[in-house]
Amino acid sequence: MKCFKMIMAILILACGAFLAYIYSGVADVAATAPDGPVTRWVLGTIRERSISTHVKNIQVPPLTDPKMVETGFVRYNKMCAECHLAPGTGTSAIRAGLNPRPPVLARVVSHTPPAELFWIIKNGIKMTGMPAWGQTQDDASIWTIVAFLEKLHTMTPAEYRAMQKEAAQAADIHTTSVANNPPTKS
Repeated sequence: MKCFKMIMAILILACGAFLAYIYSGVADVAATAPDGPVTRWVLGTIRERSISTHVKNIQVPPLTDPKMVETGFVRYNKMCAECHLAPGTGTSAIRAGLNPRPPVLARVVSHTPPAELFWIIKNGIKMTGMPAWGQTQDDASIWTIVAFLEKLHTMTPAEYRAMQKEAAQAADIHTTSVANNPPTKS
């Protein structure tokens, strides 16, 4: 019984110290303050375990259709490249201010299963700056990004720039076509 009381006293003191730390304001939540190794380990482990638990029932569709990859490129270039970069680019203003720093996807996607990429893009990750694109994009749109990511790690900077140029030309053609042929009212 004496041992139990001692353990309870230690737990109560530990909880009190933890609450004092939380309410003291000493913890630095600034994005400019690097996280300590324990914080990185705890948050990284929680993230990895959560994702691996939530992706178990995701059915991955075929991701090799060139049109799907092309559409995914356009979305990636518009929605993702600012934080996760494109082959051959340095950092961006927004990326420099994020903590934790977003991964350079060209370096990590070859090690990440498509179901995990889909889940992360769709649901985002709390306290990282990674948005939940599933709030504004349907599943089919998200899968196009995953299809592109499956190709990203093999892409050279020149190949990426060529895709940017092709996408810009296609957008110009579409814009010109719509401007020259406005919809008519019935």
